[in-house]
Amino acid sequence: MQFAVGQLVQALDEDLEGEVLSSEDGMVTLETRDGFVVRFRESELIPLKKMDKSSLDVSSQVIEAKEETKKKHSSRIKPKDRNKPPMEVDLHIHQLTKARGLSNFEMLNIQMDAAKRQLEFAIVKRIPKVVFIHGVGKGVLRSELEFLFRKYEQVTYYDADYQKYGVGALEVYIYQNVKSN
Repeated sequence: MQFAVGQLVQALDEDLEGEVLSSEDGMVTLETRDGFVVRFRESELIPLKKMDKSSLDVSSQVIEAKEETKKKHSSRIKPKDRNKPPMEVDLHIHQLTKARGLSNFEMLNIQMDAAKRQLEFAIVKRIPKVVFIHGVGKGVLRSELEFLFRKYEQVTYYDADYQKYGVGALEVYIYQNVKSN
């Protein structure tokens, strides 16, 4: 939001209001009612109506803006979501590529590349649980996944929730505080 010189504004997180002296490069300089000159980011200010100049109470605009700011920064994890795997990786070949006529070897390589990439992504992003959906088949992909997971010191794996995935998925738990040798 661009503020005009002479416009009345109020700070969002402080009990401060004043008149805009200048506005450039996202920074606004204003003079407070007490005569102090201060600088704010544009995002930290809201405009006041002319009739609010003499008023000292917080306007409803400030309250709404503060609530909106709180909503954006709220990252509390709800108790029911704590144990929910935040990430699922579906390794069915039709989910990974549109190519047709691939050999079993090519399909397996595509699936393993995707699994390795997603596992390393989860480790870097500190995601504690990932479910790899491999499906039910001859067990080749599952065996390869188990071989891959054993290469990582900070990873343990087990069958995923049977009620949700059946026997076609592995859940990986990534330990976050493992020291490397």
